[in-house]
Amino acid sequence: MSKKNKATFPQKGMDKTTLLEELKGLKKDDADWRGGRNFAYVYFAGDEILDTVKEAYGMCFSENALNPTAFPSLRKMEADVIAMCANLLGGDDAVTGSLTSGGTESILMAVKTARAWGKKIKGIEHPEIIVASTVHPAFHKACYYFGLKAVVVPVGEDFLAQPEAMKAEINENTVLLVASAPSYPQGVIDPIVEVAAIAKEYDLLCHVDACVGGFFLPFLKKIKSDLPDFDFKIDGVTSISADIHKYGYAAKGASVVLYKNATLRKFQFYVYTEWSGGIYGSPAISGTRPGGAIAGAWAALKFIGMEGYVQLVQRTLSVRAKVEEALEDISELKIFGKPDMSILCLGGVGVDIYEVGDELAVKGWLIDRQQNPASLHLTLTPTHEKSIDAFILDLHQAVKKAKQLTLNKLSNQLQVKTVKGLSKVLPDSMFEKFQKFAAKYSDVGGKRSAAMYGMMGDLQAAGNLDEMILDFLDKLMSEE
Repeated sequence: MSKKNKATFPQKGMDKTTLLEELKGLKKDDADWRGGRNFAYVYFAGDEILDTVKEAYGMCFSENALNPTAFPSLRKMEADVIAMCANLLGGDDAVTGSLTSGGTESILMAVKTARAWGKKIKGIEHPEIIVASTVHPAFHKACYYFGLKAVVVPVGEDFLAQPEAMKAEINENTVLLVASAPSYPQGVIDPIVEVAAIAKEYDLLCHVDACVGGFFLPFLKKIKSDLPDFDFKIDGVTSISADIHKYGYAAKGASVVLYKNATLRKFQFYVYTEWSGGIYGSPAISGTRPGGAIAGAWAALKFIGMEGYVQLVQRTLSVRAKVEEALEDISELKIFGKPDMSILCLGGVGVDIYEVGDELAVKGWLIDRQQNPASLHLTLTPTHEKSIDAFILDLHQAVKKAKQLTLNKLSNQLQVKTVKGLSKVLPDSMFEKFQKFAAKYSDVGGKRSAAMYGMMGDLQAAGNLDEMILDFLDKLMSEE
């Protein structure tokens, strides 16, 4: 950590009242997810659901699912969750899986399983997976951790994975094809039927990343019957990841990874029998697994139920409709792709979309920035019913301000032009020093980031963007 952080271990405990007041003070600048002013990270469907899940979580706050025999309640609840999710996602009685801490762990486990399957069944020593360019970075993280190669195939102009292009990349080392339902950046469902058919033709595994859509699309399909299939009903799909703590509205720390059968799931497990502390077996990455997260997931699914989830989806769709209607009157903005659910990707037409994002951030809206192409990312939830009208008004104003020349925007443009110039004339060693300087003195975590995102393309072209982002992360994690 940075030397700026002066916290030392307390000599005496703090009284409860003072402690909680300090905690409230720390949270004063956090995103206002209750008020519907953030479009990322928190999935909120109202206090009744939240309070119920919190109470269930608290009832199992101290329990540990590391040893299922010690807490049979957790074992039962986890089995129930897996069975309910398998049923929801088109699985038959053979489909099984595991609860994990989140989408990244679920994806890591699916990739680890593919590696182990490829080695044992096919003798593959240098496994590869084939993914679209829009696939979640957790797949690249999994390959980095577990020693696989990710073969990236560009998406089409519609931002969808291209099955034939994926097929062309298959070789003797391929173990897994990946499709998204939907992909996070543009919210579109990949052509999973085609991808799964190719996987089956070549005797490969096929994973569907439904982390963001797994607890939205099944209920949307009851409203919109022409929605494309995406789950185990498709022949060739062998595993699915889905986050209950997103549109399932469970507590953070709850996701599932499901497999076509138990034989495949065994490739996920880790066992070590030579430890002096006893035989060690672990279904996923975590050893200790918080009982509260399992209880919260179980409670959310049981409490909301099919009818409740369908109603939540309908409410979210009404929010989306308002945004789409508003965009008809804002010619400077457009939606990229044809999103299938509640994720919208906004691009600019004759306006710097990052400047629009900055103006919205100044007004207290939390919105993710995206690149390739430059865009803003909106994840809509039922709680946005209360704030969407205010957001639309501010969106109109943000576009107007983004089009005006100001000293701040002029500074941004100069920064971008400076990077373009320096990347061409400075030696690599000097340009790397400049990047570190930029990372050190940038407004990390601030409300304005248009300049930083504007520089990204040129920094990427210079081939050194990774190092700069590492410096950004280091600074961000070191701030008081």
